[in-house]
Amino acid sequence: MSSTDDMNRRFGELKKRLPAIWTSLTSNPEYEHTSVIVPSLSVNQDELAKVTGAAFYEERLLFALIRLRNPNARLIYVTSQPVHPDIVDYYLDLLEGSPQRHVRERLYMLSVLDGSPRPLTQKILERPRFMQRMRRLIGDTRKAYLTCYNSTDLERQLAVALDLPLNGLDPEHLVYGTKSGNRRIFEEAGVSHPAGSEDLFSEGEIVDALIELGGKRPSLQRAVVKLNEGFGGEGNGVFRFPVERADRDAVRFALHNLAWTSGTETAESFLQKFAGMGGIVEELIVGDEIRSPSVQLRILPDGRPRLVSSHEQVLGGATGQSYLGCRFPADDAYRTLLQQEALKVAEVLADKGVLGRFAIDFLVSRTASGNWNAHAIEINLRMGGTTPPYHALEFLTGGRLDPATGLFTVAHGKTKYYSATDNLRSPAYKGLLPEDLFEIVAKRRLGFRHADGTGVLFHMIGALSQYGKIGMTCIADSPAAAQELFESTTAALDEEIDSNAHGEQAPLLDRYFHME
Repeated sequence: MSSTDDMNRRFGELKKRLPAIWTSLTSNPEYEHTSVIVPSLSVNQDELAKVTGAAFYEERLLFALIRLRNPNARLIYVTSQPVHPDIVDYYLDLLEGSPQRHVRERLYMLSVLDGSPRPLTQKILERPRFMQRMRRLIGDTRKAYLTCYNSTDLERQLAVALDLPLNGLDPEHLVYGTKSGNRRIFEEAGVSHPAGSEDLFSEGEIVDALIELGGKRPSLQRAVVKLNEGFGGEGNGVFRFPVERADRDAVRFALHNLAWTSGTETAESFLQKFAGMGGIVEELIVGDEIRSPSVQLRILPDGRPRLVSSHEQVLGGATGQSYLGCRFPADDAYRTLLQQEALKVAEVLADKGVLGRFAIDFLVSRTASGNWNAHAIEINLRMGGTTPPYHALEFLTGGRLDPATGLFTVAHGKTKYYSATDNLRSPAYKGLLPEDLFEIVAKRRLGFRHADGTGVLFHMIGALSQYGKIGMTCIADSPAAAQELFESTTAALDEEIDSNAHGEQAPLLDRYFHME
């Protein structure tokens, strides 16, 4: 048996532990266990490099520290670079009713002290002594599990090396998460999706697919060319059909003039990556009114699909395809439709043995009669931008989602909503340290209030000083109140910076105040 076969066999054996751990966690709120969190962004590093402050996305799962509310839970959180201690304190202060000393004895913040632009999991695997230290801290692996941002062969190797089941996707199912795999799943599920072609690799295949699409859709003005492993809209190029849409030379020329979300992409580099990982061509859905909602789901260790949440995504960037933030939940007008379509996809994935969290992005368009049509766009078989804000809401309030309505309710039947972003940016924010932010939070009373279950939770705080970028989730009792809190919090940050003459106030970049 080869080492790869042995690795896969051992990984499969570890996976069998998950159902028992899951049953214990859900049936006993004080179940003794250890959660090991490795928030590695094990994705194409060229695409990741386009994301401002990508290294600090490792902080996006810090909401999981709230699991330490369970007095018998232990948590090991690993990052490339150390997390500022004030940031850790900020999250631990949210554990209302939990003695700080007792909580700290059960939390282990570890760092490999390596800021190089590589996946965190790879850095850990390169350090055998570090892994030995992790194994000693984990202790009884029969009551422990591993959580990662996404799953690749690196995460499989780490799970086996630590003798832990991976609470997420088996990497053998990654093919379903590629853009080509998405289209095949949508087709199998009978879910509406854009016209196009998948499993393309060469420039010639892209040209052929565009000509074919242009023939099928004579009125279509634009299409999207997507890398199989692009994410956050960064691997997408928008194609504009030439007048002679059947002319190969004209189509090829237009292909070399794609519109990019990233200002650093070129046709040469894009086509080179396309040849390596493959991709798709599909129509760009247009209409008088277009929105970009998403649905989060989870396939439990016992194989049952479960609805997690729905969101209105806020997109921006040069082509309007970069994720900037979200509102919870999706609009009443089509939320039920989205959930129904998403569950069809989840059932197909569950039949194929997929486990873990994922999200399905949709485009919805309103017809002249006022009805909404939903088109499935892609499946993200990993955690994403909508994961941290929803689970912050879940852990902070102790509420639950009603799968029938898609609304989130807390004690006494009150419903909660939020507006969130991981991309609030300003040149004037650069240089702000975590302690500066927390001074502003205290002065302006921008924290979360357990008494009424409303307020603000900041994340990706480490990116603030270098990049002038931060994330936040604003929770309130109505969509309007959540958005008002979002805008007032942003205004408070700007006022404090201006009043203290911090930096130079400049035109704001990539910010969104209004989610209409």
